[in-house]
Amino acid sequence: MTKLLVESLYPSWGQAYQPEEVLFESQTGHQHLVIFNNQQWGTVMMLDGVIQTTEKDEFIYHEMMTHVPLLSHGNAKRVLIIGGGDGGILREVTKHASIEYITQVEIDQAVIDMCVQYLPKHSNGAFEDSRVNIIIDDGVNFVSECDQQFDVIISDSTDPIGPGESLFTSKFYQGVQSCLAEDGIFVAQNGVSFMQLDEVTTTQKRLSPYFEDVTFYSAAVPTYVGGIMTFAWASQNPNIRAFDVAALAEKAQQAGLTTRYYNAAIHQASFALPQYIIDAAGL
Repeated sequence: MTKLLVESLYPSWGQAYQPEEVLFESQTGHQHLVIFNNQQWGTVMMLDGVIQTTEKDEFIYHEMMTHVPLLSHGNAKRVLIIGGGDGGILREVTKHASIEYITQVEIDQAVIDMCVQYLPKHSNGAFEDSRVNIIIDDGVNFVSECDQQFDVIISDSTDPIGPGESLFTSKFYQGVQSCLAEDGIFVAQNGVSFMQLDEVTTTQKRLSPYFEDVTFYSAAVPTYVGGIMTFAWASQNPNIRAFDVAALAEKAQQAGLTTRYYNAAIHQASFALPQYIIDAAGL
């Protein structure tokens, strides 16, 4: 039997997976990629020793990263995805027929290729959607040089280690601000807050100079161990967060969404944060 794969995100504690079969392993130009099957979690992708996504619970993360900003905005036509090479975010974005143009910027083509091959349910054909434009580039470079405007920008990056580190910097947030349309919304993966509280505080400090409204929302994703996963939220209009459950439910119904985790009540409740996050971020 293949030896246990132990996640290396934290130096003194973590989780281990028993691979039933290693499907793919490679040192790409940017990172070490391994995709394997596990009895409990299905197909699993690990980058540089850190679990990125699993077939079993990916829907929680991807639905919350996508439908919260899109339904909050209510009239998004142009969407930018930074990262997200597994295609899960893209799959959820393409469920919204009202969106006209989707740009996805991924630093590593190999991640897309391997996920289409070994995690096909993540993208579920979304890379073939005629509205999608895939750009292989560094996310910071793209937003810094971009002359387009987007209604919603979603940063689906790895943790702020290695290639993903630049997507947590002031330079990146400044670039996001410059290509976000009026009343636009930016959201980003922001770590498991109990274990990575410094990510919350650093993000809040770095986003605040560029946006009037900065906060976080959350969801519990089982394989992102250590408590709730937090997502950064930033916009220039605090009124966008004046959620009404009935109105959100109507928007979801009009969009014809089929979801397994997201619903209007979860949307509203996800912005209720534990006191330790409120205190640390000064919210």
